[in-house]
Amino acid sequence: MGNVPPLENTASNLAVIGTGYVGLVSGACLAEAGHHVVCVDQVQAKIDMLRAGAIPIYEPGLDEVVRRNVEAGRLRFTTDLAEAVADAQIVMIAVGTPTRKLDGNADLQYVFAASRDIARALTHPAVIVTKSTVPAGTGREIRRIIERENPSLDFDIASNPEFLREGNAISDFMKPDRIVVGTESARARDVMEALYKPFTAQGFELISTDIVSAELIKYAANTFLATKVSFINEMADICEKVGGNIADISRGMGSDKRIGRAFLQPGPGYGGSCFPKDTLAMVHIGEKALSPATIVEAVIAVNRARPHRMVAKVVAAAGGDVRGKTVALLGLTFKPETDDVRDSVAVLVAEQLADEGAIVRAYDPQGMGHARELLGEAVQYAPSMDAALERADLCVIATEWREFSERPLADYKRALAVPMIVDFRNVFSPAEAAAAGLGYISIGRASVPAPELLPA
Repeated sequence: MGNVPPLENTASNLAVIGTGYVGLVSGACLAEAGHHVVCVDQVQAKIDMLRAGAIPIYEPGLDEVVRRNVEAGRLRFTTDLAEAVADAQIVMIAVGTPTRKLDGNADLQYVFAASRDIARALTHPAVIVTKSTVPAGTGREIRRIIERENPSLDFDIASNPEFLREGNAISDFMKPDRIVVGTESARARDVMEALYKPFTAQGFELISTDIVSAELIKYAANTFLATKVSFINEMADICEKVGGNIADISRGMGSDKRIGRAFLQPGPGYGGSCFPKDTLAMVHIGEKALSPATIVEAVIAVNRARPHRMVAKVVAAAGGDVRGKTVALLGLTFKPETDDVRDSVAVLVAEQLADEGAIVRAYDPQGMGHARELLGEAVQYAPSMDAALERADLCVIATEWREFSERPLADYKRALAVPMIVDFRNVFSPAEAAAAGLGYISIGRASVPAPELLPA
């Protein structure tokens, strides 16, 4: 996985507050780089699980990195914050910042609670680093909280946003596109540069900024990527109306080096833990600054309409009515190689189809448990892909798991009662589907009628 060689002679002692996705991946990877890391969490059951070698989230390769560094003595887990920060030169806040329902802003209660706890526990100089995604100005508020709680404490504040893609997080951390560090003092900058020396020594770029700029970089990056997603989805909708092929348009656009190929694949819309939350937060940041983020507002509006468009495709494929028909829904996570179903369009589509009377038979390689927490018994949960497909009236490919894309189309044809696929991810081509005798509806491309539905 392209491990960065540890530089033991410059190793730092870190405490990472929070063992969620960001905290656990960051702590494990910094230990992999040779630092000594203590991860702390208030949930005893999670700490017990980690100490036993079990990983509470699905992320390829993470279990191996955790195991290796626990065995090497560089990574520990505890619920005792005072123990965690006792020898720490750096205290990293990596707690959740969910969307606040009232106004769409990031909910910073966990960040501020962690700041108070750190202030009460620290007794020596340290750099307190925000790893969580937070709005501009949060670093200043953290400083105020700590100064209020512990006026005599000698400390610095820094911002170090994460750029981890679920399913690729280990590689993203160990071989980063860039490392962003925002500081307010030379001392903090020196400490953070030493922290990332195992990476910069390999040629990876460290971008040093002020704290507010570092806080904004993460939001700017994610909202721009979300903009590309919504833009290409709008282009796909236009293609369906005027007869274009979105695959050709994406290729033609992406060949322009100023644009790039990434995030130009049409689909059911963005989801997960970052884009929905960060686009809403960016709108709130703009509103608060009296500088509206109108482009981002449009991006959100386009994305919100996607689930309804996807459901309409399924209903059309079912002949205009899904009542009593069995829909094999392949995929529940918002993307492959994760178990995350937060803001997953697949879950929203499953819920809406069930509300319209369809019998939804769902299968996902990793996300079934979390999806059940959201959907309850509104849908059926198939134990395998084959079980989901068996005699279904149509199939919906909602997540591009390799298991689905590598299955021969002939297998779909044999299993389905009606040979019809609705492909939200364009994993197959209309020509392939037609050659296999399947009806096929995808995104931004020509549809193929099911042979059984063609006029005699």
